[in-house]
Amino acid sequence: MQLARSFLFTGFILSFLLGSCQPKLTPAISSPTPPPATLHTTRWMLYCLEAQPVAANPEREMYLQLSATETQAEGQAGCNQFRGSFTLPSEGKLHFGSLLSTKMACPELALENRFLNILSTTRSYRISGDTLRFYSETTVAPVAVFLASK
Repeated sequence: MQLARSFLFTGFILSFLLGSCQPKLTPAISSPTPPPATLHTTRWMLYCLEAQPVAANPEREMYLQLSATETQAEGQAGCNQFRGSFTLPSEGKLHFGSLLSTKMACPELALENRFLNILSTTRSYRISGDTLRFYSETTVAPVAVFLASK
């Protein structure tokens, strides 16, 4: 009887020690998914123009920002700053009015002109997470892709 208790006690101690060596499973702490960026007030950095990546240049960031309180757009087209109006005729639709810009010369002027031309032909947009895509009336692929600035 004493021997049986001894084996039982030893078995209990061994199972306790072996069980304590197992990794502790802790519930995964998931950080909340950030809400998608909004069309208004987000600084949208130009990432791709007509399927061509746009090289980042900290001195001449190319971006677009739409006001939340007015129908005003503003941004940096590379060499020059621009400003103008926009309308949202219906869900997912976006039209830019006349855009005025400063007139400084620089090596990226051709890219700037393409960017401003794309804005004038934009007719719709889609936001997915932190990515904004512009579409013209005649294209299925986006004509411009922007990333929300962090």
